[in-house]
Amino acid sequence: MPNKPTILKRLTVARSRLFRADEVHLRFSNGEERIYEKLCGSGGPGAVIVVPVTAEGQVLMIREYAVGIEDYHLALPKGAIDRGETVLEAANRELKEEVGQGARSLHLLKRVSLSPGYMEHGINIVVARDLYPERLPGDEPEPIEVVPCAFDALYELVMRPDVCEGRTISALFLAREWLAREGDPPAAGST
Repeated sequence: MPNKPTILKRLTVARSRLFRADEVHLRFSNGEERIYEKLCGSGGPGAVIVVPVTAEGQVLMIREYAVGIEDYHLALPKGAIDRGETVLEAANRELKEEVGQGARSLHLLKRVSLSPGYMEHGINIVVARDLYPERLPGDEPEPIEVVPCAFDALYELVMRPDVCEGRTISALFLAREWLAREGDPPAAGST
């Protein structure tokens, strides 16, 4: 593996409430120099995406508006980790706010990068099981519809036009594989 490039200079070129754009000047080990743009987060502790799995083998998804596509889509509950919270505490809080369920069993699967070529932002994928009803007030602008989906028909689920978010799709497949290896595969024939 080659040596990492040397950072020659870093400049902030834009800033918003949520993001900062940096220009990063690099020199590669072969002497080539390039300028890249990097989208940086707000400096907070990160984010979580939760795969809530019911005892019946369904995954609880949410339908919410996404301004990036200017439409509603079906996704997993997710959100920022508050300062002072652990990843698992944040996952359980987001689950309660967006789905109205808490989890007695939470497992961190993996932190994934959203687009490592130009973003520093990543998200922690958490599987939530042994669910129980509990709702916390959230910051959503409108009520979120909770949609139970068959986990055993994952390919059909992710091929739906309203399931388009890459974080959700990767989290679903990782969770399915982890659950199968843990001896707790999604229930066959769940609807």
